Amino acid sequence: MEVVLKIILVIASLGLIAVVLLQQGKSAGLSGAISGGAEHLFGKQKARGLELFLARLTMGLAVAFFVLSLVVAYFVQQT
Repeated sequence: MEVVLKIILVIASLGLIAVVLLQQGKSAGLSGAISGGAEHLFGKQKARGLELFLARLTMGLAVAFFVLSLVVAYFVQQT
């Protein structure tokens, strides 16, 4: 069981890395450095289409990664 969870954890982590790298940069250049992403925080830029899908997939994979990390840590502690 532990080996299967570790394999799923590795797949989830590689998927998370790939999805993050596929996303387009939101704040490029000097204006993005000054604003610090405040435009995205307050909803001035709405994600649509592929950007929305990648954002939701990133959140899902991040949650899966953290949950799997805790479960694997629990099983490793038990042995």
